[in-house]
Amino acid sequence: MIPALMPTYNRADLAFERGEGARLWTEDGRRFLDFGAGIATSSLGHGHQHLTRMIAEQAGKIIHSSNLYRIPQAETLARRHVENSFADSVFFCNSGAEANEGMIKAVRKYHAENGHPERYRLICFDGAFHGRTMAALAATGNEKYLAGFGPPVEGFDHVPFDNMNAVRDAIGPNTAGVMIEPVQGEGGVRPAPLRFLRELRAMCDEYGLLLALDEVQTGVGRSGKMWAHQWAGIEPDVMSSAKGIGGGFPLGGIFAKEHVAKHLKAGTHGSTYGGGPLACAAGNAVMDVVSAPGFLDRVDQVARHLWRALLALAAKHPTVIEDVRGAGLLLGLKLRPEVNNGEMQNAAVAEGLLTVAAGMNVLRLAPPLIITEADVDEAVALLDRACLRLTPAGAQAGAQAAAQ
Repeated sequence: MIPALMPTYNRADLAFERGEGARLWTEDGRRFLDFGAGIATSSLGHGHQHLTRMIAEQAGKIIHSSNLYRIPQAETLARRHVENSFADSVFFCNSGAEANEGMIKAVRKYHAENGHPERYRLICFDGAFHGRTMAALAATGNEKYLAGFGPPVEGFDHVPFDNMNAVRDAIGPNTAGVMIEPVQGEGGVRPAPLRFLRELRAMCDEYGLLLALDEVQTGVGRSGKMWAHQWAGIEPDVMSSAKGIGGGFPLGGIFAKEHVAKHLKAGTHGSTYGGGPLACAAGNAVMDVVSAPGFLDRVDQVARHLWRALLALAAKHPTVIEDVRGAGLLLGLKLRPEVNNGEMQNAAVAEGLLTVAAGMNVLRLAPPLIITEADVDEAVALLDRACLRLTPAGAQAGAQAAAQ
């Protein structure tokens, strides 16, 4: 018999009752160090006093009013994001998939309004993940996710990641732009080389294409800068954001330069809940913290400490870990073929550490941005013990210890 809650997830048998900082406690009292952060979403950790206070205060005033009326909280948040990004204008929605759908529409609308409605196709990349809605699935291009849902939405051409020759070969009379994640999250925590991002920007300028960046997972400080593309010294034409932008409260955004945003006029796009008072109160609380002087420098410092510690861990366990990859506080352990990332995730849980599996047999680490070096050291010690569980000698020693 089917459960009341539709079984679209293979959920771990963990139910969390409360959280504080980078730690979570289950209903039965077990404590976990959270290096998944709700899949890179709880950017300020759990129980953050400023975030929870802002949400509670707003909830006591007004939760929803709809976009038929002005929403001052959204106006403030949009202005702050414009001040802290390349964008001239922002549209708020509820999720990363919605943000990507809107970004796709914005690219197509730009060309249609400029006399080229035939330019609607986007060049996307193998290993991408852009969401579960129909157009986002088509942009993702993963057959496993597309199976059973009929013909994919038309307009997406997939090429190998980090291959400029393939990108240029894919350009045709119907090409509208390029859509890429600065770091592929679900696809295996693969960072796009900064050189590649710069080459894509130059190529889009050369051919009159739009560069659309999916920063749903990498944005709002996760890379050590406000936006991951800033490391490459480039600016997109349009960008999607979600996850950490609301600190755990559902919020997404489409960020665009004026030459793109001006074509999304009244009636061309909308959202019932998007940019509501409560969501934007959460978004403003996140911006209060992330945009404070020194915060991102601190994120970068702790991220580099984590990177060095993971390299040492990989050197210590070469039969388990093949490589370390990623950027900022979105890092991955590429595991050896004989070690399954699901097994590694379970071993980490057994030691009290929460992580997230990703494609290409990678274990993803995406902790809250507020972690310290001490949290990093604790997490790596737990990963060390998890690695021992997956090595023959370690497993044997663990069995002997249990027997005694």
